[in-house]
Amino acid sequence: MAIKAAIIGLGIMGRRMLEHMQLHPAYDPAFLWDPNAANAALARDMAPDAKICDSAEAAIAGADVVYLACPPAPRKAYALAAAAQGKALFLEKPLGVDIAASADLVERIAASGVPAAVNFTQAAGAALTDISAEARSGAMGDLAGVDIVVTYGAWPRGWQQAADWLRLRDEGGMTREVISHFLFFSERILGPLSLVWARPSYPADPALCETHMLARLENAAGQAVSVLASVGGAQPDRQEFTVKGSRRSHRVADFYAVSTSDGGAFERVTPMNIDPRSTSLRAQLDDLEAMIAGRPHRLATLEEALRVQRLIEAMLQGK
Repeated sequence: MAIKAAIIGLGIMGRRMLEHMQLHPAYDPAFLWDPNAANAALARDMAPDAKICDSAEAAIAGADVVYLACPPAPRKAYALAAAAQGKALFLEKPLGVDIAASADLVERIAASGVPAAVNFTQAAGAALTDISAEARSGAMGDLAGVDIVVTYGAWPRGWQQAADWLRLRDEGGMTREVISHFLFFSERILGPLSLVWARPSYPADPALCETHMLARLENAAGQAVSVLASVGGAQPDRQEFTVKGSRRSHRVADFYAVSTSDGGAFERVTPMNIDPRSTSLRAQLDDLEAMIAGRPHRLATLEEALRVQRLIEAMLQGK
């Protein structure tokens, strides 16, 4: 029997998950809901056999697993409603924007006993799996920290424009949406991080999200994670995450494409003839299936997501 999934939120992330659940034999994305009629119509075109429900509650009621791709603010209420019915949970990141509310959510989901994870998209992918193995084996030599570089000509990016909340300070911004992925990756490699200092820059309009972020974080051994992020200027998107070792370093571009260096130029190792995003999403769904069945998995736990949220919100406040 296929796992019946409910997708709450049918914006770009919800529709991307819908597409990949349809391609995966373990899932039937049978129940869909979004308050935006245009988003619902796009999803209906993609999955004509799925039911566009009248409410989030109706979608949740019929499902085995609930994927929450809605903005952060309503996510807690939907997650608790699903957990109360014994539904497995897959939440988009960030876990939330209010630390106390997210800590309460983590505690209550743990008490419910339902399987739950957060969709940091690199968690089960080849990049994190392979780099983690090299770091543990000593093949990289002594770890020398992580560099995170994120630059955009505009935020939100063109394909994100329909999600207007991404430009607003209350819930949006590149630090929550993008840098959070790389802090999760960093903690998987280096262990828990602490914020040393952060310098965000904001526009004059207090409603708008950050345009720049500089930060330094460290693990217990003092190994540093350095962050440089900015928006503006005529330039292509740049998303680079570099794990540095004394013998070999690994750079991940655009979340999934891995290159290595032993001191010379970085050379790509991810094959050009595959779509690493699709491969990574398939791996996420494989591990989600394992989580639902009670087997070991690599997905981000709610506790990991809460640690990342604490770092992100502290960075946005500045230190």
